[in-house]
Amino acid sequence: MSTELLSAKTERLQKLRLQLAESQDGILEAMALQHDVTLLDVVRCLPDACWQRIDGSHFVSVMQELAEWGELTTIVHTDGVILEFTGPLPGGELGRGFYNLKGGSGLSGHLKPDCCSDIIFLRRPFMGTPTASVQFFSADGNSMFKVYIGRDASRQLRPDQLERFESLVLRLTRQRGYAA
Repeated sequence: MSTELLSAKTERLQKLRLQLAESQDGILEAMALQHDVTLLDVVRCLPDACWQRIDGSHFVSVMQELAEWGELTTIVHTDGVILEFTGPLPGGELGRGFYNLKGGSGLSGHLKPDCCSDIIFLRRPFMGTPTASVQFFSADGNSMFKVYIGRDASRQLRPDQLERFESLVLRLTRQRGYAA
């Protein structure tokens, strides 16, 4: 990347950091388009208290753990689609380079763990409501998919899942030396 392009991107990221310091609410994908950066760049511009990163090499272990949490919302957000599935995340196993979901009904598919470079544990408001999610990113900084903690009858984050979320973050960041 040329010095001029790098300088322009640095300036865009600085503007984004200032915007997100005031409010972390909003559609992150829209912010990425607005500032001409990747979704992962947007996440990295959020205040440090909003997110923690682990290496994508933890893909399988994180997916296996999420499969034990009960009803979650899985979202795939691309240029032309926002696809949501609410229900348990099925377990899976590795085979032929894929993590094959064993749902049988509901959510199923074949995920490529090697394509995951970063896993982000994200806590931030969305439309004024607290959210917590595990987000999986490819090496180009784009989202593979996101898994959001469920809500209880009063629309609050499920305490049992939030506890598991925090425990997983703590365990994985301390285990691999990523803690701040």
